[in-house]
Amino acid sequence: MATGTAADGAAHAPTASEYIVHHLGHLSTKHQDKIIDFSIINLDTVFWSVTMGIIGCLLMWMAARKATSGVPGRFQAFVEMVVELVEDQSKAIVHGNRSFIAPLALTVFIWVFLMNSMDFLPVDLFAWIFSLVGLGDLHHRAVPTADLNGTLGMALGVFALMIYYNIKIKGAGGFVHELFCAPFGAHPALWIFNLGLNIIEFVAKTVSLGMRLFGNMYAGELVFLLIALLGSTATWWGFGMHVVAGSVWAIFHILIVLLQAFIFMMLTLVYIGQAHEGH
Repeated sequence: MATGTAADGAAHAPTASEYIVHHLGHLSTKHQDKIIDFSIINLDTVFWSVTMGIIGCLLMWMAARKATSGVPGRFQAFVEMVVELVEDQSKAIVHGNRSFIAPLALTVFIWVFLMNSMDFLPVDLFAWIFSLVGLGDLHHRAVPTADLNGTLGMALGVFALMIYYNIKIKGAGGFVHELFCAPFGAHPALWIFNLGLNIIEFVAKTVSLGMRLFGNMYAGELVFLLIALLGSTATWWGFGMHVVAGSVWAIFHILIVLLQAFIFMMLTLVYIGQAHEGH
């Protein structure tokens, strides 16, 4: 009887491909049948993005509330170091009023870092929680930056800021003039080439900004899943490799999580800084 139960469990166990596909599925409003469907909302991406944003705001509020002029504690010293780093970068890149841009860069850095850090949670944690509370085998992904919808959404926000500062600094007429007259010149025969090149530049900046973050975090998530599969083997070396590889990759992934947040923040500053400069 026990043998039959074990055999039935093994027969119903997912294959490696089914395991990965399931963990890469989103908790969405409906099943996606087309490559592009704007009517679908990935609820897990929205939930964790908002949650990490709230946590980031609370951390900054706590740091500001507990700030002292004397010898700072560890948390205050760390926050001051991050703020100084972002302020120095914004000062070097953006030549203009930074009263909004520097806090924006700080917010972007902390927010993206917290969202990236969700990748350190065990890959089967939420599946275990859902089965424990009786919700069944739901799809759920806890890393918002491993969802292309999330990273492109943030990139579109940066694109909107690029357009806003181009118009604010240069005026609507100056911005339109730059679109048609830079970089090749103001001759009417060159207008179409200038406009086409500038449109391609704006699109490339936006798409590459979102795709870069998504690609790195998606790859990191996939590696964690592959390492988790090693632990499912019934051999001692499989479990040993699972522990060793998982530990090594987690340590290395700390650098990736931090670096990708820094790169996204820096590119945001660079793109906004370019809007302050004319061709």
